[in-house]
Amino acid sequence: MSISLPDFLLEPLVRAALTEDLSPMGDVTTRAVVPAGTRYAARLNAREAGVVSGMQIAAMAFRLVDPSLVITPRVADGAACAPGDLLMEIEGEAASILMGERVALNFMGRLTGIATLTAAFVAETRGTATKITCTRKTTPGLRMVEKMAVAHGGGSNHRFGLSDAILIKDNHIAAAGGIEAVLTAAKAARSHMMRVELEVDSLAQLDEALRIGGADVVLLDNMDTPTLREAVTIAKGRVVLEASGNMRLERIAEVAATGVDYISSGALTHSARTLDLGLDF
Repeated sequence: MSISLPDFLLEPLVRAALTEDLSPMGDVTTRAVVPAGTRYAARLNAREAGVVSGMQIAAMAFRLVDPSLVITPRVADGAACAPGDLLMEIEGEAASILMGERVALNFMGRLTGIATLTAAFVAETRGTATKITCTRKTTPGLRMVEKMAVAHGGGSNHRFGLSDAILIKDNHIAAAGGIEAVLTAAKAARSHMMRVELEVDSLAQLDEALRIGGADVVLLDNMDTPTLREAVTIAKGRVVLEASGNMRLERIAEVAATGVDYISSGALTHSARTLDLGLDF
């Protein structure tokens, strides 16, 4: 899926990364060895197969360094790439390209890795109605773009933050005095626009939640596959079911086959491997 965000949302992240890389004295290597006025054309290439993400951010990194650079994207975010594929061309002052290179590659490699892992998870759900979704286990400060990369890989986004929805977890249940107490309180506190999700770790808790009502989504936490299958039978479509916990890639197909609506995995963002990309003059 090719989606983009308004530039003004992304620019503070890219500016911060450029500031980190170029402060306090700029690119001393390029200043020392590359004659001023030298112009080049650079090619940003994939060095391994994957699903592209971060094109918008990489282009922004180069533009913020030097608005006169001519940047030509050759693929869109969400597109598949193979080793050697040309992703972007950048033409102009060599010094400017070199100053933006590492920030552009750091963002694109990280986000393309997330999109690629997400696509692998999504592929395991083919033939089912189950959707893959991410979590809040993201790199601090980069949640917005990491979740965008999940979408580029064909996944869906869970909450962006604590104010998006009421998600009642085991510690909330313990602190509030039980499932009935938390669901009663949530029903009283929610607005007509806000959904309620309840985490359960047993079929008995699922039964209790269905009896009390008030949850739109039930998160089935760390259940084995036969238990997940039984949970789907018990719920009978009355609530949306999300399976979470220990959702490894090799397990996704069998979990999707149980009929759960969503599979959430923090691994999409916290364990994705950075994809190998390169920029060459």
